[in-house]
Amino acid sequence: MPTLRLSMRRIKEFLRLKHVQGLPERAIARTLGISNGAVHSYLRRAGAAGLNWPLPAGMTDEDLELLLFPAPRPASQSPQRPVPDWGYVDKELRRRNVTRRLLWDEYRATHPDGFGHTWFCTTYEAWKGRARPSMRQTHLGGEKVFVDFAGDTIDVIDPSNGEVQSMKLFVAAMGASNYTYAEACPSEGLADWIRVHINLFAFLGGAPTFVVCDNLKAAVTNPDRHDPGLNRTYAEMASHYGTAILAARPRRPKDKAKVEVAVQVAERWILARLRNQRFFSLAELNAAIKILVVELNARQMRDFGASRAELFAELDKPKLTKLPDQAYAFARWKRCRVGPDYHIEIDGHWYSAPYRLIRELVDARIDDRTIEIFHNGRRIASHARAPNRRGHTTIADHMPSAHRRYGQWTPAGVIAAGERIGPSTAAFRP
Repeated sequence: MPTLRLSMRRIKEFLRLKHVQGLPERAIARTLGISNGAVHSYLRRAGAAGLNWPLPAGMTDEDLELLLFPAPRPASQSPQRPVPDWGYVDKELRRRNVTRRLLWDEYRATHPDGFGHTWFCTTYEAWKGRARPSMRQTHLGGEKVFVDFAGDTIDVIDPSNGEVQSMKLFVAAMGASNYTYAEACPSEGLADWIRVHINLFAFLGGAPTFVVCDNLKAAVTNPDRHDPGLNRTYAEMASHYGTAILAARPRRPKDKAKVEVAVQVAERWILARLRNQRFFSLAELNAAIKILVVELNARQMRDFGASRAELFAELDKPKLTKLPDQAYAFARWKRCRVGPDYHIEIDGHWYSAPYRLIRELVDARIDDRTIEIFHNGRRIASHARAPNRRGHTTIADHMPSAHRRYGQWTPAGVIAAGERIGPSTAAFRP
């Protein structure tokens, strides 16, 4: 393990002990608690730098450190030995199966007298460390889209009564290209969460391999660090588009750093520009946001020399999964227990299930038009959704045979039975 460098404060004390007190090297070593070899090394560095005591007036700790530990001279550059374009290197590393070794081999093939592999890697890391935080992670083209809601909201005014409703801003960013999507919606509820994802995939023209989301309730039912439970509707939507959901770990913003930066950009580029405008419908607001999103994606990014739209077309777009023919139709799921009357309750209305499943747990899939009931993954009933509450929808085949027979004993059923006996019986009234 290498010896830690002395602080500049202790080095100043070292110089004082040597030049003012006149202590020998061994005494200085005991006083400062360092080895004799370290004392000799510091004396040699101080002599090479021409340092004595007192130090020149105005010398800072940074100046002293540069004199004692001068930075290594940068590698010389020439037409035969040019410095690589680090923006190009960083962009190419986002492609699948592209490695630093491959890019260095291509660099040396073009410039045989160019820099070595170790210099190539260490200098690239130094360049990457000076870049913006949004460049610190490397993402493959078409692999991930990061999604989240902005913390700030924007108001929409109801023109009929002047009521103000705060709209949430949904933001998404592709990992490799930073290609950004934004849309306002009324809430962070499940229906709005699913709808903005459907619009996101339509905007991208395809689906990435993964969607990285935060642990909001519409997405994650159990925010466990190792095995998060996903909302069933959200998982069903992901399956429909051939993607997968990756939930960020709780309280780990670095897991979704890409969208954290995108949210900040969206708040400054979209919300700040719209702060003085008044909107009277959600459609009007989203039309204004759409224009700003196009402008944002068309802007040149300083560190890449290309726009988000250009990088998306080059890196992400070719790797996206083709969209299905039909967009996902929103449906929510509800866990129900079949009652003694072989019905389950959905939004105040009761729908029948086969009587043999009394007291069993079933899953109900609820959309705008139908109610589907599943048991152990198999669909066992389907009903048209009833518009009224407090009623019952019953399929005769779900009833026990005795209940079906009893259900037929209506006035009309009794008269029909009498007609089968004879006209006099049918005409009889007690």
